[in-house]
Amino acid sequence: MSRIQIFTDSTCDLSLELTQRYQIGMVPLYVNFGEDTYKDGVTMKPARLFDIVASSGKLPKTAAPSPNDFYEAFAPHVARGEQVVYIGLSAELSSTIQNASLAASQFEEGQVTVIDSRNLSTGIGLLVLKAAHAAEAGSSVQEIKELIEGMTSKIEVEFIIDTLDYLHKGGRCTSLQAFIGSLLKIRPIVKVVNGAMILTDKVRGKREKALEQLLANALAQKEQMDEQVLFVTHAMAEEEANYVKRQIEQHTTVKEVMVTDTGCVVSSHCGPHTVGIVFAKK
Repeated sequence: MSRIQIFTDSTCDLSLELTQRYQIGMVPLYVNFGEDTYKDGVTMKPARLFDIVASSGKLPKTAAPSPNDFYEAFAPHVARGEQVVYIGLSAELSSTIQNASLAASQFEEGQVTVIDSRNLSTGIGLLVLKAAHAAEAGSSVQEIKELIEGMTSKIEVEFIIDTLDYLHKGGRCTSLQAFIGSLLKIRPIVKVVNGAMILTDKVRGKREKALEQLLANALAQKEQMDEQVLFVTHAMAEEEANYVKRQIEQHTTVKEVMVTDTGCVVSSHCGPHTVGIVFAKK
């Protein structure tokens, strides 16, 4: 039986330690400031991205890897006789899955399998880790595909966004909405549903109030949580993320709560001080 190589893209927001531990291949998306192009997580990190946005007042454009990027990433593994399973950013949010599928079509049938995560950030990361564990345990590509596709609707991804500035700059809310939101200190809570991002709550007041709402939303589902792992994902909000981690550990039976940083793509859409809770349901 040939070895299975799990691949994902940089929007999975898994730490380098995790991707190295499970030998997960990574294909970066692009971050473009004008004519300057960077690779997410490789030549551009979130802290630098926020500095550039602060100084320029403009958001970067993000772009999917090209079909050739995927082909070049997959080809060495296929040449070694390995089977590639790629799990990527929701097709509702990006052309990443489409481009990976175009690359897969250049190989013989069965050599590269592309799975739409229907998620973003560590919602993808959770599925990728499940796939890596299954591959380690000897599951076939078809078994892994069925496992992951059966889990996509069970992933809960919810974030609080600290400022409407990035949504405004990105064209996702009007100047008036951004002004009123800033005036009233409104912090949106967004959730991934059917592969797309939707607004679920608007919390008015202090940041702590929004964090408590985020926690309450997650803890309301604690009986349904997969107890293996839960992610607290953040953009330049380590203190708040660690607070959320402690609360989850105290009030649930989840065995491992991991804190991870959002990459440049998620950060460029949500902005600094974003905090999210991501888990799988049983």
